[in-house]
Amino acid sequence: MKTVQISLNSIDKVKSFVNEITKYDFDFDLISGRYVIDAKSIMGIFSLDLSKPIQLNIHDESEDSNVMDALAAYIIE
Repeated sequence: MKTVQISLNSIDKVKSFVNEITKYDFDFDLISGRYVIDAKSIMGIFSLDLSKPIQLNIHDESEDSNVMDALAAYIIE
């Protein structure tokens, strides 16, 4: 599992983020405070406080996946 901080501070970013991660078969979880939601759920994402960075857990066991490249626009360094 990989963990990164992401920013989804606009409706367009949320839509493009969900469209991007639904291409992958493995699970993604978003964690904000004590809430953990499925990152592929647009309704779930909008229930979070999007003004702050959100922790993204990527449940990808393969090392050759290009998911980090696909999510580069959302990741906060």
